[in-house]
Amino acid sequence: MTKNTFRGPPDVTLVQRAHRRRFNGALLAGAFSLFALGVAWYEVHGPKARPADELPIMQARADDASQPAHGAMMPAVAAAAGVGGNELVRRGEYLTRVGDCAACHTADKSRPFAGGLPIDTPFGTIVTPNITPDADTGIGQWSDADFLRAMHEGIGKGGERLYPAFPYAEYTRVTEQDVLAIRAYLNTLAPIHFTPPANNLKFPFNQRWLMTFWNMFNFTEGRFVPDPKQSAEWNRGAYLVQGLAHCEECHTPRNVTQGLKSSARFSGAVQAGWHAFNITPDKISGVGEWRDDELVAYLSTGAAAGRANAAGPMGEVVADSTQYLTPVDLRSIVVYLRSVPPVSGGEARPRHQWGNPADDVTALRGAAISGVNGAQLFVANCASCHSWTGQGVGASAPGAYPSLIHNSTVGASSADNLAQIILHGVRRTTTHADVLMPAFGKQLTDAQVAAIANYVTRQFGNPESTVTAERVAGLRP
Repeated sequence: MTKNTFRGPPDVTLVQRAHRRRFNGALLAGAFSLFALGVAWYEVHGPKARPADELPIMQARADDASQPAHGAMMPAVAAAAGVGGNELVRRGEYLTRVGDCAACHTADKSRPFAGGLPIDTPFGTIVTPNITPDADTGIGQWSDADFLRAMHEGIGKGGERLYPAFPYAEYTRVTEQDVLAIRAYLNTLAPIHFTPPANNLKFPFNQRWLMTFWNMFNFTEGRFVPDPKQSAEWNRGAYLVQGLAHCEECHTPRNVTQGLKSSARFSGAVQAGWHAFNITPDKISGVGEWRDDELVAYLSTGAAAGRANAAGPMGEVVADSTQYLTPVDLRSIVVYLRSVPPVSGGEARPRHQWGNPADDVTALRGAAISGVNGAQLFVANCASCHSWTGQGVGASAPGAYPSLIHNSTVGASSADNLAQIILHGVRRTTTHADVLMPAFGKQLTDAQVAAIANYVTRQFGNPESTVTAERVAGLRP
């Protein structure tokens, strides 16, 4: 006798799970197909397939007989034209200064251009590579084509996508001739055998192929094309600012992908805890009230009397780069910056218009030290150089101790830069002056640094700008 087994309806939950697995599999396959199509499209229509748009930058030259030729020729062309290699190397050295290459590629001054500098990003730490001509650890085995591809397309010798901490999004605008001049100069450096530490990026940002998608949204490959409607001086400034000088990298805020926010160009941004201020011609938030000669003085010396004194990353830019620019290039940069759209940051008054001399020092005489008192700490640590009135010493003479009144750092809407200066000091060496302010980070607590900063902004600057001890702790190394 056969036993009949009754089978009831299948478990509904199991059926739903099976359907869900099939749906997820189809969704994954579809996503992968879209990804493959995207990569294929980019490889066909991306940088390699773009038409060459490079025009001789000679069209953008300012009319100055003393200015070196802007756009050094390739070695073979140079030889045919009777131009010596020394001129090419000199031009490359100048352009390397314009690009401030040493700032990122030098972690140890005893190893110039050997890399190793850690750059903190929201996605982890990127360490700069060795760009000396060492054959094993540097770029000694790179061809000119490899170097051009890295600068113009953000692709390394091995075909790997470079991270945008290397500003190829700006360097792509530099003419081939100028890129090869830089290469010629780098070839003359002493080879340094040094392998920098590896990057430390979080997953999935350590996957370089993802840069394909970043490039789709944030990168347009192509050389600078002079605007025939603009003057030669304007074009020269645009070429420098948009290209080698890569000013937007610090002075333009970033979008969610960490690309530059084109709608707010040059309106200011935060880099490594430092505020790179608004440099648009807005008269309140930017530099619209600055005279041309003040902007040139700031770029060439790091100081503009009654306006600002460069510190932090900008102090390094002045010391390593902009102080070496020719007067023609400095004027051209100013002309171009005057033309960009002004962007308001919402400030009530310009940063340099705040402050009055202090008159409270007499009230402190004989007062007992109790707790953390900003005024007492200022007199004890700062007044010997900046005067107890805050008016500084030496007026606008080279090497003067700057006034804290009418000072853009003290009058800023954020006290972060002021706290950074107290913590880390200032060291800015130029042909104009050797400026030194000691760092107080090891001598003062977070609460004491905050107290001094808040006293200085309240008395000499923007009284609404304050900083907490917790914030100071976050600004320490």
